Amino acid sequence: MRAGWTVDLVAASYPGAPAREVIDGVTVHRRGHWAVANLVLPGLVKRLLKQHRYDLLVEDINKIPFFTPLYARGVPVLAVVPHLFGTTVYRETNPLAATYVYAAESLIPRVYRDVDFEVISPSTRDDLVARGLRPERVHVVYCGLEHGKFTLADPPPRSATPLVVSWSRLRRYKSLDVAIRAFARIVAELPDARLLVMGRGPDEARLRRLTVKLGLQDAVEFRGFQPWDELVRTLHRCHVFLNPSPKEGWGLTVVEANQCGLPVVASDRPGLKDSVRHGETGALVPYGDDAAMAREALALLRDRTLWTARSEAARRWAAGFSWERCAAESLELFARVAARGRRP
Repeated sequence: MRAGWTVDLVAASYPGAPAREVIDGVTVHRRGHWAVANLVLPGLVKRLLKQHRYDLLVEDINKIPFFTPLYARGVPVLAVVPHLFGTTVYRETNPLAATYVYAAESLIPRVYRDVDFEVISPSTRDDLVARGLRPERVHVVYCGLEHGKFTLADPPPRSATPLVVSWSRLRRYKSLDVAIRAFARIVAELPDARLLVMGRGPDEARLRRLTVKLGLQDAVEFRGFQPWDELVRTLHRCHVFLNPSPKEGWGLTVVEANQCGLPVVASDRPGLKDSVRHGETGALVPYGDDAAMAREALALLRDRTLWTARSEAARRWAAGFSWERCAAESLELFARVAARGRRP
């Protein structure tokens, strides 16, 4: 690769994907299905470790760990962690599956006690340290932002009437029902307000039923999946972004909305409290408090001066995040961990 590393990438497969191919100099090895990746991929990793000499093994711990330190064969390991579920997993799935994920996460402090971590927010760092990992081994590298995708030379005008958006995967643990309940309070004060729910997922049917129950079916629109250009133009037309999630690794959609000039009202919870600057780019409210979320959104919708100040601050905040900086910091960390592993 251009940075001087030769890379083998091990990943789950999907219909029609070749078992092995080279993409931009990276050799991709695929096996199994994402749902059983933690059971299938370790065998492939072990074979590659026997066939080649590696300076570093980077593991993406996305909910369920692969426990690579148990079979890395003397190769230093760096674990990349967006965030861990913790007890939040019980909001999303059945008790049996949730307990499986929770139990797997609970082993991380023991199995990875001598491993360096790259995390994407101070919240994830604090979570790992609270679980028993050493602070000096947990390194924060912020995500970037594709500024070109979210910046329009000729953006559409903001909606003439209050337009609120909640953009997320529609999964139960994302708590979009809180945003819908908050919007019920907003529309009671501003009858011409509208809410766009963007995204798709298994919780959509439940959210639609809630919308009907609250009598909001004429004021709430479920947009589903939108192509990037359409999504970005929609964000430029909105006024406020509601993010009611109980936990995020960082809150990438927050800074992407910020790039479109959108202030954000979000839960004062891990990840979101890092990506939302309270009182500057938006506001943080107690998780699940739809009244507080509505109150902060109404303040923005009613006060043009306040909205403009936070919109401008949001753009400035988003401008500080780039994938180039993220890649450079990650590669520097990779080199340090690999060098430490080569010492006698």
